[in-house]
Amino acid sequence: MNQSNQKTAIRTSIFSLLGNLIVAVIKWLAGYFGNSYALIADAIESTGDILASVLVLIGLRYTHRPADEDHPYGHGRLEPLITFVVVIFMAISALIIAYESAMNIITPHDSPKFFTLYILVPLIIWKEISFQIVIRKANKTKSTSLKADAWHHRSDAITSVAALLGISISLIMGEGYESADDFAALFASGFILFNAYKIFRPAFGEMMDENNHDELTALIRETAEKINGVVATEKCFVRKTGMHYQVDLHVIVDGNMSVTSGHDISHLVKDALMESISNIGYVIIHIEPAN
Repeated sequence: MNQSNQKTAIRTSIFSLLGNLIVAVIKWLAGYFGNSYALIADAIESTGDILASVLVLIGLRYTHRPADEDHPYGHGRLEPLITFVVVIFMAISALIIAYESAMNIITPHDSPKFFTLYILVPLIIWKEISFQIVIRKANKTKSTSLKADAWHHRSDAITSVAALLGISISLIMGEGYESADDFAALFASGFILFNAYKIFRPAFGEMMDENNHDELTALIRETAEKINGVVATEKCFVRKTGMHYQVDLHVIVDGNMSVTSGHDISHLVKDALMESISNIGYVIIHIEPAN
């Protein structure tokens, strides 16, 4: 297990948690005192982000427990499960926002306060910066749950942009356009649901052991076929578990060599893969005779 990736993921998750906490508090206060439901809807989404970040942090700490008698393949499966919970939080937030937006659209109310615009602009910039930071770390560590956390930041930025546009229209157009703020919140709920699906799909594939890692498979074959005594490679199955990959590789060797020699080659191949590809956590080598 790559300990550096584990530490990076945990530090990044803590960064997300603290950022989401501060942003949510600011949005709740600004939405309440600024009479903006779009901003309150944004605050609801940010509050869901806090809960999601807590779950991601817990999951990242538990995922890296070493394999034991009851879990010989490790605890990596927890990460996509955590991602599913994060998606549920996003979907619930979106539905709450959509319902409250619809109620506000049909209920007359005052326009938002102008000062809310000054609060939204820096929050949007900060959320986009947070997305860029977290998505880079997620790609580096191959963490599904951290990637979900990153997309929370992006969806938060988009909902804030929607709130900014809605409040601006309401203030500029004046009487009769008070509900622009609510339509913005309604749009934001749809975007949150869309992002929830984008996060759910790869996590579902991970749980179903989808073998869609073509570049990694090619690299595994290339590395194995450089080992002296390996004639070729046959089947190669790769599945992702947490931040690492489990590999089943069939290696073809001279069918006339001894069992001991074939066994030694399998260990050489396994060692080469583990040393050269940092995200591989488990390798099973099957020896096949060339003839």
